[in-house]
Order: sequence, then structure tokens, then C-alpha cells
Amino acid sequence: MYPSVPNSLYRPEFEHDACGVGFVANTHGKAEHRIILHAIEALCALSHRGALDADAKTGDGAGILTQLPRAFFKREAERLGSKAVEEEDLAVGFVFLPRTSKYLVAKCQQLVEEGCEKYGIHFLGWRLVPTNPRCLGDKARDTMPEIQQAILAKQEDWSEDEFERKLFLARNYAERGALEDEVEGFYIPSMSSRTIVYKGLFNAPQLAKFYLDLKDPLFISALAIFHQRYSTNTFPNWMLAHPFRMLAHNGEINTLLGNKNWTRARERELTSKVWGKDIETLKPLIQPGGSDSSALDNALEALHLSGRDVLQSVTMLAPEAWENMPHMEPHIRAYYEYHACLNEPWDGPAAVVFSDGQYIGASLDRNGLRPVRYKVYDDGLVVLGSEVGVVTLDERKVVQKGRLGPGMMIAIDTVKGVLLDNDAAKEFVAGKQPYGEWCKENVFYLTPHTKPFGESHQPVNLLDLTLNQVGFGWDQEQIDELLKPMATKAAEPIGSMGDDTPFAALSKRPRLLYDYFKQLFAQVTNPPIDSIRERVVMSLGTVMGHRKSWFEETPEHARVIRIDSPFLFDWELVALKSVPGFPAVIIPCHFKLGDGAEGMEAALDNIRQQAADAVRAGAQILILSDRGIDSDTVAVPMLLATGAIHHHLIREGMRLRCSIVCESGEARDVHHFASLIGYGASAVNPFVAIDTIRDAVETGKFGDISVEAGVGNFRKAIENGLLKVMAKMGISSIGSYRGGQIFECIGLGQEVVDACFFGTVSQIGGLAFSQIAEDAIRRHQQAFGAPEGVILDVGGNYKVAKGGRGEFHAFNPQVVGTLHRFIKTGNHEEFLKFMETVEKRDPVSPRDLLQFRFSATPVPLAEVEPVEEIRRRFTTAGMSLGALSPETHECLAIGMNSIGGKSN
Repeated sequence: MYPSVPNSLYRPEFEHDACGVGFVANTHGKAEHRIILHAIEALCALSHRGALDADAKTGDGAGILTQLPRAFFKREAERLGSKAVEEEDLAVGFVFLPRTSKYLVAKCQQLVEEGCEKYGIHFLGWRLVPTNPRCLGDKARDTMPEIQQAILAKQEDWSEDEFERKLFLARNYAERGALEDEVEGFYIPSMSSRTIVYKGLFNAPQLAKFYLDLKDPLFISALAIFHQRYSTNTFPNWMLAHPFRMLAHNGEINTLLGNKNWTRARERELTSKVWGKDIETLKPLIQPGGSDSSALDNALEALHLSGRDVLQSVTMLAPEAWENMPHMEPHIRAYYEYHACLNEPWDGPAAVVFSDGQYIGASLDRNGLRPVRYKVYDDGLVVLGSEVGVVTLDERKVVQKGRLGPGMMIAIDTVKGVLLDNDAAKEFVAGKQPYGEWCKENVFYLTPHTKPFGESHQPVNLLDLTLNQVGFGWDQEQIDELLKPMATKAAEPIGSMGDDTPFAALSKRPRLLYDYFKQLFAQVTNPPIDSIRERVVMSLGTVMGHRKSWFEETPEHARVIRIDSPFLFDWELVALKSVPGFPAVIIPCHFKLGDGAEGMEAALDNIRQQAADAVRAGAQILILSDRGIDSDTVAVPMLLATGAIHHHLIREGMRLRCSIVCESGEARDVHHFASLIGYGASAVNPFVAIDTIRDAVETGKFGDISVEAGVGNFRKAIENGLLKVMAKMGISSIGSYRGGQIFECIGLGQEVVDACFFGTVSQIGGLAFSQIAEDAIRRHQQAFGAPEGVILDVGGNYKVAKGGRGEFHAFNPQVVGTLHRFIKTGNHEEFLKFMETVEKRDPVSPRDLLQFRFSATPVPLAEVEPVEEIRRRFTTAGMSLGALSPETHECLAIGMNSIGGKSN
């Protein structure tokens, strides 16, 4: 649905939006035209939450979802010649058709009709939807599709649920056919016997002016969802307006790429008595090219139509923060714990309003970062929205008002005429099955079965440890500046902002693969979380084992291993290897030195094959281990191996059958753990880091602490660091972060990215497999091939190393020295020396590789604007006093004022 923009830096995955959303409904379930009118009024009241194009008339999208007005469409069906059809047998497909040619319109109509015929749905005819394009902005009018409705009817012996599933299959058939034929502009906003969606590229007041149906007194409903979209740095279009088929959403799904990957991984594991052999028609579950909201809608619709009611489906996808809630009712807690065995949360700041035609409700994310308020009136009317006062009604008739807090839900059952508050809604879903018994009988909690350090624990062999440290790229600076504070103070070391060392791809030293990945952070409308103050919503709890079919619900779905942290001590790894009923297989991650750089890629293929064979044989825990390097054995970079297996198993349809655990000598800081988990690892055992702390404690280098305290502090520092990293992206659950790939890659070739880190953005390309292998061999040779013996490198990543032995720094003594000499003397020659020193230094970032390309024929000076006019466009943006001092701000303002520019 997003445009393709070749030869540009535009990427569809960078899209964001923020919106106004809400619903109007009758608790007694009576369908009325006033519900439509109130919803339109509320939508117009939220116009300020939308956006306008440059023409000042084209909005980013607005729409309304209602129950299907059966009397209205019975009349329309009769106009088409269908006199005998009953109201309760009707359904409507609301279809956007490409206006580019009559042929494509006919082709898409044929696909819809073929889908209906394939699944036994009676096709009654096409209805051209009455519209008023004159109210639209230029852009909306120019891109407007042809809008028609397919009026349909069910067979006599079908239940309502069966009819709804047939409609879903027919819609999927038509959409897949259009995708295969590369037809653009074809989209089905809704195809249902229960609900209908009217939406488009409007600002809020244009909706009712454009769709004339909404003014008809026969257009009645007991519920209505309304939505006004505000796209941030995006390309709005007709298809991406809300509501979608079941929901409207205000916020962002921060874990979208991971959610999509995990959903794709689930597709091969799906079984369902409801769908039978038709289950293949459901795939892909997530429509390509959609937004984060449409992907969430796809998942919700698939879960709901597979047998779960909409309340359960919503709480599965976006659960409240149950992990650290000791006062939560045990059966509610058990409900969430059970469903955590089925899927990871779709995490992010979100207010979701949803309906299946019977229920209508709203749910807030676990952090409560979006506003949702509601009022209940004495006649049964309920109005909920992003703000209060969206509908003008007599406040004296309000009998209840409130707002949703973090993780809370409100819902209305329009059939039974019941308003469900948060407690009632959670009681309803939690009482469907004995989830507590299922968890008690099947979940294996690892922690009680582990045995920490004992008397028989062997001391660290210093030579073996040093060989491992050098072979895995450790240096002395990391031990002193990074590991020591974590082991002694349980905290990451504090340093200044900025990094003046070269990007990994530009470094002359063999850098670990983690250094090629930069963590993303919350941007646009999405605030990060304070992981300390909001610790109650954060969770590192991890589930491992075979994750069974998403569309079914059995006691065996809870047969998983649960651990409290993705950091594994040695004894926890030992315990994990022998958990009954969860076969574990160790996969060595090495290649032979004699095979050269080509050997690593062959080893990677072998690792993938071993993993796939192990899973086919029933393994549920894959332990990737680089333990055991020696003079002829080189470690495959653990991040490369993890990503390769993760994506290979997704492609093979076996990823949900197992969990990946990394036994790694590389992992030693938060970024390493975050990268491994972000690309699919469930847990990490950093055995060299643990041995390094043990040695430092036993030899007194880390002061007077015990080994247990040292490694415990290290684990705590890593855990807090992971929470901090997750929080920067607005993610609160490690289950949502796992496989989320919340990184940008800088300096890896597309072949490597596609094979091992599929979907990660890599703007500039870079290293191939052979070059990554060469770096691994260089590290290995520093350990096992040095004639003078193994020596731990001095480092120099955090501080400039003396004698130029460490990593290069842009602000090195030569650069700083020439600058100081110029400042002290004011000599122009010293300034030229400073500039020469800067310009001739080694490149540290891609911009250092850029040069100005001058025209062969200079532009005549007479054709160039006067300097005074150019200066008027100069500007200094606003910056905090944490970034610039008051004196600097004043200096910039004086400078801009002097030349006629703009200052802040």
C-alpha cells in the first residue's frame, strides 16, 4: 500500500502515524441512525488530530466502522433485482477498484465474483456507491478509486460464523489474485455480514459529505468506530485510512518487524479444526505493504475468525503488564501466562478500538501512553474518544465517566446489552478455560531446578582464559572500563555522549560483528519508557520450547520452559540441557583455520543444516556454542550464526518448534546481548565474561567481593541495560524485543543481510561473508598465531591509547593539539595546520568519504543570488542548554541577527 520510490532514501518501514480515535455505541444494542450522526460529530471534533496536505483540503484519512445496516442493504439488493433475500442473510463487500482503466475494474470485479463462487457465496450484484468527489482536496480526488459494493448472501444451512469465514476466504482469494497479477489500486476495506467500513483520504468533515449513504435514515447501527489519521513523514493514501476490518488504532507498534517475522514463522505450524484444508488460503496472514495498524488488524481478524472471541484476541495480542503485578487475581494472571506461551506482545504505545459487530470495545497498551476517556449516559449511550467532549450531549444525563489506564479495557456486548468494565472483561476472558491448571501442569520453571556454584567448581585456567579473551576480541580496556563496574557496582559504566572512533566498516582493526549494528530508538510521536520509574511494566521473562498452533487452545500449548532472565549462568545452561521433555542439541559454531575465509560460509551452511535436522528430529532447544576454539578452530561470529539459523528456520517453517540459546565467548556488554536477542536468541550464556569475572575476583583485581556477588552484579547490570535499551524504543517486554530487529546495519553487504538479518535496513552496503571471516581469522591469529605469545590488546575504543596502539580517534592528540595552538596564538597559519590535520586524518564515518563534485563550467556570478539574499535563509535551530551553553546561544543569535538570518 505504500509507494515505491526508486533511487531514493525513502523506506516504507520508516512510516509512522498518530491519530484521533473512539466509538459511540448503545449498551442495549438498539440500532439507531443517531449513532452514525454522533460518530460523525465526534470525528469532526477530532479534526485537529488529523493532518492536511499542501492543498489544505486533502486529509491523511478518516473513516467509520458500523454494524451492517441490513434494512438499508435489503432495499439496495431489491433495487438490483433480488426480491426474495432476507435481511439476516446479507453481506456486503466494500471494494476500492483501480480507476486507471475499465479493464482493471472488470478484472478486479471478476476476482471478487470468482472468490464468492469458489466458497459458495451467492453474488447478488454490484452497487456503485453514491459519492460527492467535489468536497475532496485535489490530491484525494486525483487518487480516488472507483468505489463499489458487492452485495452478497449466504446459503441457508450456514451459521453466521461460517458465513463470516467464507467471506474472509473469498476476500483473501480476490486479494491474492490481484497481488499475483500486480494490480495496483485494488483493496477491500470490509467484506462481512456483520460490519461495514466507510473510509478514505479525507479530513474528518469530508466523510459524511463524500459518502451520501451515511445521511440515509435507514443507515442504522448500535455501534460505530470513528478515526481521524495523522501520518507523520508518510505518504497517506485511501487504503491506509482507518478503521480497518476490525480495529482503529492510535499509536505505533514498535515491534512490528519482529511481529511480522514471528507471524510468518507461525504460518507453517498452523492447524485448525475450524479452517481445515482451507487454512492455506489464509496465508500470508499479514498483508504485504500495509501499515503497523493494518498488520495488527490482520492478526486480530485471523485469531478471531479461528474461534476466539474478539476480547480474547485483543488481550492475546496486547496483554496488560501482568508479570510484576503481585496483587492481580491468580486466574487473571494465569490467563496471561498461558497466552504468553502462544505469542509475544504486539508492543508499543497504542489505543485500540475494535469491533466484530457484536462486541465493541477499547484497550490501552500496558504503559498507558495514549489518552482514552469515556462517558456513559442514562439512556445507554456510551461515547469514548481520545478526548472528552467530542459529542455535545446533556452532561446531566451522564451516569458514569472515566478513562482507561495502562492495560485496561472496556467493552459492550450489544447482543446481551451488557457494558463490561475492565474487571468484568478480564473475568470473562479468563474464565473460558482452566488456564491456571494448564500452566501448573505443563510450564517448567527453570530457576528452582538450578544449582549455583558448589565446592567442586574448578578454578579458572589463566592461559585458557587469555586465549579465549584474545580469540574472541577482548582487550584490557574492556575488562577495566566495562566489566569491572558491572561486576563491582551492578551498573554499566558512565561515559560521555558520542563516539569518535571509526565506524566498524572503516576501522583498520578487526571489529566484532555487533559493532556494525546501531540500535534504533523511539522517534516521532512515540515516547520512550523510563525503565527505572516504570519498572512495573517491564519484563525479562522468557518462554522457550515448541510454540504450537496459534489457532488452537489446548493444555499442551503451555508445555514450555519459563526463565526469569535471558542471561544464563553456567549452571543454568547445564540445567537447561537436561530438562525432561525438552530435547536440547548443541551446535558447534566453528570453522577450520586451514579452510581460510571461504570455510566460514561453508560452516554457516552446515550450521543451518544441523539446526534444521535437529528440529526435524524433535529438538526444542538449540544451543549455539563457540566454546572450544583452538589453534586450528576459529569461532563463527555468534551474531552471524544466530541470525542465520533464525531466518533459515523461518524460511523452512520450523522456527516455532525450537528456541535458540547462545553459549558465547564474545558476549560481554549490553549491546551484544541486545543484538543476539534482537535477532532471535532466547537466552545467552557469556562463559568467557563469567570466567573473566571469576578470575578477577579470585586474584583480587576487582576488590573484596565474592565470585557469586561479582557474576550476580554482572547479570544485574546486563538485565538493567537490556531494559534501558528496550525502553529507548518504547518496548516493555523482552518477548516483543526478541526477533524485533530494532537495528540499522551500517557496513554489511546486502547478501549478508538477506541471509542472516533479513529485513534490516542497510543503506550503504559493505562487507561480504569472506571479509567477516577474515576479521575472525585475524582475531584468532592474535591469540594462537602470535610468535611472542598471547597478549591481551590494550584496547583504546573508549580512551585514546598511548603510543597509537589502540583504535583510532577523530579527536586524537594531534587534532586537539593543533586546535589548542591556534586558540592560544590566534595565528592563521596554526588554523590552516589544524584544518589540514582534520582533513588528512583517517575516515571515521561515511561522510568523510564524500567530496564536492564541482561543475566543469562554473555558473556566472551574475546569475547567482546576492549574498545578502542567501544569508536570509540561514537559521540556527533550537537546542537545549544541555547541548549548548547560554553564551553559545547568545553568540548564535547575535550572528544570525547581524546577517539577517533566523535564530531561535
